[in-house]
Amino acid sequence: MITNDESLIHVRHKIIEDVCRLAWNDQLDEEHKEEIVYKIAPGPRPAVGRCCIYKEREIVRHRIRLAEGLNPVNNPDSSNMVQVIQPACDECPLSAYSVTDNCRKCLGQACKSACHFGAITIGEFRSHIDSTKCKECGMCASACPFGAIVHLERPCKKSCPVDAISYDEFGYCVIDESKCISCGHCIHNCPFGAISAKTFLVDIIKAIKAGREVYAMCAPATEGQFGEKISMASIKDACIKLGFKDMVEVGLGGDMTAAYESLEWSEARKEGKKMTTSCCPGFINMLKKHFPKQYEENMSSTVSPMCAISRYLKAMHPGCMTVFIGPCVAKKSETADKSVPDNADYAMTYGEFHALLLSRDMDMEPVEDEYQESSIWGKRFATSGGVANAVLECMQERGESIDDIKLLKCAGGAECKKALTLLKVGRLPEDFIEGMACPGGCVGGPSRHKTELELKRSREALLKKADNRKVLENLKNYPMDKFSMFRDGHME
Repeated sequence: MITNDESLIHVRHKIIEDVCRLAWNDQLDEEHKEEIVYKIAPGPRPAVGRCCIYKEREIVRHRIRLAEGLNPVNNPDSSNMVQVIQPACDECPLSAYSVTDNCRKCLGQACKSACHFGAITIGEFRSHIDSTKCKECGMCASACPFGAIVHLERPCKKSCPVDAISYDEFGYCVIDESKCISCGHCIHNCPFGAISAKTFLVDIIKAIKAGREVYAMCAPATEGQFGEKISMASIKDACIKLGFKDMVEVGLGGDMTAAYESLEWSEARKEGKKMTTSCCPGFINMLKKHFPKQYEENMSSTVSPMCAISRYLKAMHPGCMTVFIGPCVAKKSETADKSVPDNADYAMTYGEFHALLLSRDMDMEPVEDEYQESSIWGKRFATSGGVANAVLECMQERGESIDDIKLLKCAGGAECKKALTLLKVGRLPEDFIEGMACPGGCVGGPSRHKTELELKRSREALLKKADNRKVLENLKNYPMDKFSMFRDGHME
């Protein structure tokens, strides 16, 4: 899987690994952190193509802060999970429109005539755009008969589905936290590694070392991410060796969510009310920040599978800590949302989990044991259509007909935004929206290890080993009356 920051990912993860090593050894002081800086950037020349070794070292210092769960020094009061590393963010072109070598310096000068702001002059060899005067209207590009003027949109801005990224007067990327949905797609779209997310592995390590019961919760998207031989049982084994008390698959939470959300769907169907799912935190953030009325009136009140498992574990083991492992950056923002009580305490990505393993000189290994707590419907929550299919399955298991249900499955920010806009203006023909902020669903999350196409074979091979238990029958094995399945925490 190739991303825009491909050559930088190993550096990011190595820094996280080294910070975790210090945390395990109680050596997370300034002296040892500075040793990481010089280990990653020894000099005299920069290792990853920066302008100088001093800039590279400063970027490493910023990454260490993020690896500790801290904000960059230039943004100390931010509550956002996704942050900009300013020293790394100065290589992109400032002007959005640029004249290429295809310019023939034609006599008609259509580009100059089309510009109403005096931003274009005719140079010795080609036209020139003054970025201080350009208003980015694009009229010059449309007028050029040779298509010699191109729109250079920064990759981070282009990847943001909610237009949360802009730039200050110095060209640094600025994230509007009132718009940002923490989907994390800008992180791997930045080719200079200037955007990253805070990591909370140090807090998790401290809790494990203090003897607290810390439970891992592994996302349904996990199966197939590390190959056909690494099953949920392999992840469970690795977690226990790391010091976690145990690991529970969040696919079980998928069963729980589907069972309760299906009841809401049935009720909404009788009332003629349209509804959205409530599993994807990126989609929920989009609703809350950009479609607040639909958030209040149309969103399911059922908790996400992650929250369901966290509440189950905290009901059974009072005082425990719960940690989610998956491909999702937005899950970190969900853990920080205190309006949903007893949710997961922390969330980590697959890359962070692997770095945590390496910090203890461990890795995931195949195991003979079998482990399954979820139905196949819960396991398939991670793919586009998986949530809706599980909800419809629960409705059928209760004997309800689903023949007349109109369903819209949205995967990716653009699709979600379009569907919610139609819902807002009252022109949505479907009854229910399944919203997932990532293309392909959770398996397409920004911190996935493989693309959906790359992992399809190994994922299907692992899912075929699951038995055919029904969702509602499976839940009879769990104390569903001991915790709330509603976002506000109320019991029925």
